[in-house]
Amino acid sequence: MSVIPLTLSISLCLVFAFVVFFLREQARRPFSSAGRESLLPLAGETPWPVSAGARRRPDCSEPLNTG
Repeated sequence: MSVIPLTLSISLCLVFAFVVFFLREQARRPFSSAGRESLLPLAGETPWPVSAGARRRPDCSEPLNTG
């Protein structure tokens, strides 16, 4: 068997697979961005409760009351 037809057929199969997977991904999330997707692992975390004394003051000029 000749190498060139084998290489071309494998290359065409890979191109077809890429196009199919690319179109499927675009149809699944049309309006997402790389920045938004990079933060997805953090979406499932629940925030820790903050006590009233440990909150920062809006002016940030006074020290925090941690007691």
